[in-house]
Amino acid sequence: MSETVPERESMEFDVVIVGAGPAGLAAAIRLKQLDPGLAVVVLEKGAEVGAHILSGCVLDPSSLDRLLPEWRGEETPIRQPVTEDRFYFYGPQGSLRLPNALMPKLMGNHGNFVVSLGLVAKWLAEKAEALGVEIYPGFAASELLFDENDAVIGVATGDMGIDRSGEPGPNYQRGMALMGKYVFVGEGVRGSLAKQLVQRYGLATGREPQKFGLGIKELWQIDPAKAKPGLIQHSFGWPLDLATGGGSFLYHLEGNQVYVGFVTHLNYKNPYLSPFEEFQRFKTHADIAELLKGGKRIAYGARAITEGGWQSVPNLAFPGGALIGCSAGFVNVPRIKGVHNAITSGMMAAEAAAEAIAAGRAQDRLSAYEDGWRASPIGDDLKAVRNVKPLWSRFGTGLGVALGGIDMWAHQLLGRSLFGTMAHGKTDAESTEPAANHKRIDYPKPDGVLTFDKTSSVFLSNTNHEEDQPVHLRVKDMGLQKTSEHDVFAGLSQRYCPAAVYEWVEEGASAPRYQINAQNCVHCKTCDIKDPNGNITWTVPQGGEGPVYQTM
Repeated sequence: MSETVPERESMEFDVVIVGAGPAGLAAAIRLKQLDPGLAVVVLEKGAEVGAHILSGCVLDPSSLDRLLPEWRGEETPIRQPVTEDRFYFYGPQGSLRLPNALMPKLMGNHGNFVVSLGLVAKWLAEKAEALGVEIYPGFAASELLFDENDAVIGVATGDMGIDRSGEPGPNYQRGMALMGKYVFVGEGVRGSLAKQLVQRYGLATGREPQKFGLGIKELWQIDPAKAKPGLIQHSFGWPLDLATGGGSFLYHLEGNQVYVGFVTHLNYKNPYLSPFEEFQRFKTHADIAELLKGGKRIAYGARAITEGGWQSVPNLAFPGGALIGCSAGFVNVPRIKGVHNAITSGMMAAEAAAEAIAAGRAQDRLSAYEDGWRASPIGDDLKAVRNVKPLWSRFGTGLGVALGGIDMWAHQLLGRSLFGTMAHGKTDAESTEPAANHKRIDYPKPDGVLTFDKTSSVFLSNTNHEEDQPVHLRVKDMGLQKTSEHDVFAGLSQRYCPAAVYEWVEEGASAPRYQINAQNCVHCKTCDIKDPNGNITWTVPQGGEGPVYQTM
């Protein structure tokens, strides 16, 4: 970049929060509840609050009851209570409904709500702004700022108007520095700043590797005769084989709408597997196809999910701030829920920071937050299910799920696990095996009615990136990508990506060319997780770019 780059403008706050998700907004609200005089700012990389938020979502309102006890008497987007809970095991020719009586108490959804998490985030943002919180959508925090003692003192937003060569273009605008006594990082799963913090401060030392799944979701308008508002359904089994973890969710909303989603655990071995195609195949199951017959797909999105749980949560406190929400990894895998824990984590971090600031402290470790979460409702939620994921990974869907259920029952009845605390072992990237060990999977072509291709799906996500900017998906060694990702793993990035970002383009007799269609990126972060060599790094594009989810 040219040497004439201007200095950043700077703004001072008590607490800077990166990410206007449930954790970040809960933290902002709690800070203002504790001390209305605190200066609090929330940065959101999406064009508007909720634009990048994707979740199932069945909301456990327990943490919301603590944060905003009056919410049930107000007009909110939390309107559809769960009315019925079903669990299924799918085979290619049919399904087996599992009795609810077999499920431990924690798996029940009585008292929960089917919601659009994006709309919930917008409502929380209104609550925060009413308390005096400043929220800046369209500003991507791209850089951490440190003092001479290596403590975090703020973040910088990315420069706007940089052209593809890395030089300032005609619409160039320098990013801003937002300085704080404490910085909360709540970017969501596999955020670029959180990843740097974990590495810089060794926050994952002594923890198990974080594990992930890829969640893909569609919103459908269905035949009113088939709509059952409040019905939620979870399944596992087909179309995945019993050695590959994952499952589906199907949630009926009000207005004859239904969320249809599929989660593939990213520790799958076969590089020919495509999570997107498995989801499309899932919809051809007789039960699902009949529900969607005569309906219309109206939205699409994809997002990675943290699955490591209790044993994979990193140290949450670093000099000058804290990790909150999915940046820390608080999803309860068997429940497919994490919003309640994200909200609690934001509240706990806020309480630790407010106490520290009141005592005249700044830029130190919020030890009270790190020391307290395992004895909090978050810890209670995650500890009881800590072995479900490793049992599933080790023994497969049949035996592993059964053992996980037994272990949850043991925790409920005896207050302890039968297996202690199991290790996860390999990372999801290390779990991928060479293509030579597996057979190619031939997926059927989409029909454009029930099943679809990636390009038309990305269109429904309202994804947009300015093409004349540096590619935000960084390949460290392009030669390694050819000799390993392509030659050994059969170009698996073409299949794990749910948005047609990566292509190996064959051009006659010459070597295949790796093409990155960064404008398609829906910010799911799967490439940063699953690349077998850790050769791809996801970074933030210009602020405001990416998907614009409306009701997801």
